[in-house]
Amino acid sequence: MIRQDASALRFARAVSPSLLALVVAAGLSGPVLAQIAPAPEAAQAAPAQQTPPALQEERAVVNRILVRGNQRIDQTTVLSYLPIQPGDTITPAVLDVAVRTLTRTQLFADVQLGVQPNGDLIVEIVENPIINQVVFEGNGAISETKLREEVTLRPRGIYTRARVQEDVGKIVELYRLSGRISATVTPKLVQLDQNRVDVIFEIDEGPETGVRAITFLGNTAFSDGDLHGVMVTKESRWWQIFGSNDNYDPNRLDYDREQLRKFYTNRGYYDFRVLSAIAELAPDDRAFGITITLDEGDRYNFGKVDVVTENDRLNPDFLKLLLPIRTGQLYESDKIESAVDALTFAAGSAGYAFVEIEPSYRADPETDTVDVTFNVREGQRVYVDRINVIGNTRTLDNVIRREMMLTEGDAFNRTLLERSRNNLRGLGFFKDVKVEEARGSAPDRSVVNVTVEEQPTGELSVGAGFSSVDSFVVNLGVTERNFRGRGQNVVARIEWGSLRQQIDFRFTEPKFLGRDLRAGFDAFHSRYDLSEYSSYDYRSTGAGVRLSYPLNAYTLLSTRYFLKADEIIVPNNFCNGFGGGSNALCDQVGSFINSSAGYTLYVDRRNDPIRPTRGWTGRMIQDFAGIGGDVNYVKTEAEVSAYWGITPNWVVSTSASTGYVSGWGGDPIRINDRFFKGGNSFRGFETAGIGPRDTLTTDALGGNFYVIGTMELTVPNGLPEEYGIRTSLFTDVGTVGMLDDRYTLNPDGTPSTRIVDELELRASAGVSIHWRSPMGPIRFDLSHILGSEEYDKTETFRFSTSTQF
Repeated sequence: MIRQDASALRFARAVSPSLLALVVAAGLSGPVLAQIAPAPEAAQAAPAQQTPPALQEERAVVNRILVRGNQRIDQTTVLSYLPIQPGDTITPAVLDVAVRTLTRTQLFADVQLGVQPNGDLIVEIVENPIINQVVFEGNGAISETKLREEVTLRPRGIYTRARVQEDVGKIVELYRLSGRISATVTPKLVQLDQNRVDVIFEIDEGPETGVRAITFLGNTAFSDGDLHGVMVTKESRWWQIFGSNDNYDPNRLDYDREQLRKFYTNRGYYDFRVLSAIAELAPDDRAFGITITLDEGDRYNFGKVDVVTENDRLNPDFLKLLLPIRTGQLYESDKIESAVDALTFAAGSAGYAFVEIEPSYRADPETDTVDVTFNVREGQRVYVDRINVIGNTRTLDNVIRREMMLTEGDAFNRTLLERSRNNLRGLGFFKDVKVEEARGSAPDRSVVNVTVEEQPTGELSVGAGFSSVDSFVVNLGVTERNFRGRGQNVVARIEWGSLRQQIDFRFTEPKFLGRDLRAGFDAFHSRYDLSEYSSYDYRSTGAGVRLSYPLNAYTLLSTRYFLKADEIIVPNNFCNGFGGGSNALCDQVGSFINSSAGYTLYVDRRNDPIRPTRGWTGRMIQDFAGIGGDVNYVKTEAEVSAYWGITPNWVVSTSASTGYVSGWGGDPIRINDRFFKGGNSFRGFETAGIGPRDTLTTDALGGNFYVIGTMELTVPNGLPEEYGIRTSLFTDVGTVGMLDDRYTLNPDGTPSTRIVDELELRASAGVSIHWRSPMGPIRFDLSHILGSEEYDKTETFRFSTSTQF
């Protein structure tokens, strides 16, 4: 009789204790053990029953197939996995393949096959147990929910020892990533009736392993503090209650090595190396000491820069002009990547989809220069056959396709494909975006598959805030960024505070008329209680339309038209000669219709829109009022800001802004159209704290002109970046003034002693602290006045915060 089992003739080749240990580890019940475990005598006699060599060539024809031992798995299911049919001729080798096939299904703890003399093939199986429940014991640092997300074992699933061991590894890795290097996990089984088991993971979490100190050796160009700022791993400190990177993680340390390499190579150190990164566990097993040994090397400049290509249609001289690298510049590895991107884009624009650009380097230690040659190897011209959009259950196809920088029939371009992916991610409509390329219907055709995963785009926000100026503020807003799946943005908001109450509604169509035009309209009603700064209330109700479009990748032009009804309200009897009101304010009491059109030209050349370290921005704003209505003026404002990163933590920023408004047709500038500066716009002074003022009522009157310059230095504060606390030193310089002459001069032309309008420079300096706290952004300003007028309103401290819940 030919016979084969699940572990290559297990009963004939293993001793009884080993067999029992294996079966117990597989979690089998007692009755099953009694059924399949051989007696000691059988184990001793087993070698005599092994199939002799001559029998290895024995053949048999299968008459019937009989399945035994199955409880919950139907016989037809077992037979469907069995690669043997009645009538087949089988050998021991065929039986071995069949056993392995059934075992790989992971449905069975044991499989035995044997052929009876009458030709019946007996399939004896022991089913793997069913998992009743999965239990975690001893976990405190990691929640049970997170552990269940990590493991693959599930109630009513099939138990296998391999899956248990796999899950043990996943749990240990999860603890290791959370900083508990010494955590151990012991799996245990509880046998139940009906071939069921409970799987219990007993967890010994061990102590949290922090980072006691990070020591650098060999660094002379940069301080330890500079390098600490580059690394993601941070030293453990008692105040780091919200930090998550102050525990030892070998994977994170590998990442830090790469971050250090990028930091140095972006500052000229071409041959920089991390010689070693050694982590030593303290005797108490609670913290690691990390020692990183560096070889900074010399500082290099770019030497000869060249482009080599074998394709006559790609002119190397022209490609060389596109490179952001010039001989003599400081070596920066990021510029190499930018150069590769520029060459890839140029080759892609010529229709070469599968271009490969490989930079080669030749360093000359004698001259401290690095010669770089970009080798361009291009493949066949490939065109986009079709674009498939997959996974959009809510967003319309055209909303996705209009963000693609490639269309059917275009020459394939990987750079444009990546930009298309970034465009889709930037919409904020999708949790995940994958843009993949596949071969098309012909060798020169390519298919682009765009796979998206939708996410909620509606938001109901309830906000509350407090500041030293606005007191308590609450707001309620509803936002839908993908209205009806069309990519449209709808915002409805109500805000109520001591200074301002406002209701507004906004609608924006990002692709008006199917073009790269952003169009929208606004409707609003607002009320400003300015009695604390000037003796009037301002109310405005209106609506407007706007249209914006990019002039290029860095420049945006926005146009608008607004029609609104403005109303200036003062206290009773304020302007009747007894209340003390001046003409500079009282002339504007009442309601006026303001019909205005304007534009904003914005240029953004920063390297990062959130934390810029290089580049500049510029803004030009102009509005023309008098297209009908009661108000006539031209208002112009301009602003420019620039950023210089000395190190990642030391950034200098400067800004300058100016504005001027002038009436036409004999119309004066009303108080609600003047410029008020102070507070956040000029630190050290109260809101509307500088500029023309009525010395009798102390009312701020605003000015027709302002100019303000700011210099700010962001400095390290010793706190980890993940805390979101940024500290800067600042100085503000500027002035506000130039009221209309009718308000600053007496009827005889002499200067008024009541209305002061000294166009003198004011200045302040101080410290600003910004904190992205879990409750919302918080800002503190500590200021010292360097220059002011005696009638200005100053302050030394300003605090503001807001939060959403």
